[in-house]
Amino acid sequence: MIDCSSQEISLDKDAFGPDFQWGVSVAAYQIEGAHDIDGKGLSIWDVFSNTKGKIKDNQNGNTACDFYHRYKDDIQLIKKLNIPNFRFSISWSRILPQGTGIINQKGIDFYKDVINSCLALGIEPWITLYHWDLPQELEKLGGWTNREVIGWFQEFVSICALNFGDRVKHWMVMNEPVVFTGAGYFLGIHAPGKRGMKNFLPAIHHTTLAIAAGGRLLRELLPKANIGTTFSCSYIQPYRNLKRDQKAAKRVDALLNRLYIEPLLGLGYPEKELPVLKGIQKIMKPEDAQNMVFDFDFIGIQNYTREIIKNSYLMPYIKAALVSAPERKVPITEMKWEVYPESIYEVIKQFNQYPQIRKLLITENGAAFKDQMTDGEINDKQRISYIKENLKQVLRAKQEGFNVEGYFIWTLTDNFEWAEGYHPRFGLIHVDFETQKRTLKQSAYWYADFLKGKSNKSIESNNALKEATT
Repeated sequence: MIDCSSQEISLDKDAFGPDFQWGVSVAAYQIEGAHDIDGKGLSIWDVFSNTKGKIKDNQNGNTACDFYHRYKDDIQLIKKLNIPNFRFSISWSRILPQGTGIINQKGIDFYKDVINSCLALGIEPWITLYHWDLPQELEKLGGWTNREVIGWFQEFVSICALNFGDRVKHWMVMNEPVVFTGAGYFLGIHAPGKRGMKNFLPAIHHTTLAIAAGGRLLRELLPKANIGTTFSCSYIQPYRNLKRDQKAAKRVDALLNRLYIEPLLGLGYPEKELPVLKGIQKIMKPEDAQNMVFDFDFIGIQNYTREIIKNSYLMPYIKAALVSAPERKVPITEMKWEVYPESIYEVIKQFNQYPQIRKLLITENGAAFKDQMTDGEINDKQRISYIKENLKQVLRAKQEGFNVEGYFIWTLTDNFEWAEGYHPRFGLIHVDFETQKRTLKQSAYWYADFLKGKSNKSIESNNALKEATT
């Protein structure tokens, strides 16, 4: 049993230490909009979200939060909320409309302006190079199933490093590879909508090689940069105390938590638990085992929930099934994910078992709830409670001596939430997608006060922040 000791933990920013990194995370396709202006090419998500039946209610990210036109105001809000670090991604097809070749200078200029706007306000930019939006022209050539994608990605990385590296210290190579390869190249529920193991296995391997290649290129071009990459992680537990459920949980853990981090650390793919991964050997070249490895300065782990697993002979390859949170009648978010703060503590512990990892940061954590606006205000108590309880578990891990040096909330504004469209709202800031009006939620006020060093939100500072953002 887990010792759920967060109730005894006093939540104080100073307890995390002076070097702990605090921030907020966003992704280009989810917020930028401006999908076809100023020279931008189509990405796989532009095509996928504009294909009927792919997104809930046939919504798309064509406008999203219109960050492309409103970035200065949004960055001002980050400053008003006392958030010192802003993690955002670069749209590959805004920089290279065809995925390779001719550079779109207007795209370069846009991201330079975003970076400069951050720096002018004392906000540190953290760039994610790839957050799922592969240029459509490259997908026509096979996308992540084509080994040439490694070179295409290196070209993109090089352009970003040479154009932004003089001002950006912190870099993340990729975001959650198991999600974009699994959902996009096996299940077909995310862009580009491909299915089957014949797509999934080459996508896994080429993505792993590209992550390491991107890290090496950044190190060569920006030797003083702080270089990392991020992984989605869920605490995995068996449904019953049965050997078959325990083995099933280990298989799911290998898929969700170990698939990418272990080859990047030089440990190889977890083939023992997932024999289907042996199929990758057919496409491996002799030098690949060495080329998959890179010594990152930090690893970002992104956690939202835990998963309960039971054995299932009907599920191909993995012989395991999730026991859903609604089925277990536990507290859930709008995504139907279990609210289980101890999960973040457990994944910190799990990743601390890798001695090769220099530093861990939580680069995403947050929750979507049904936000109700009353008299122009959103009192999102559930989100505040979620963030508080997760932070207590992060602090618990840190106080027990585990390596964790940062926490970034997902996300700044409500946005386009992939296949779920605009329905789940994760933001600290509410967006009216008809008018693009921003409204700070109570969680934003709470986070602002917490980062200012106040344990509890005060009425005075709340009112002052309202006046400053009106």
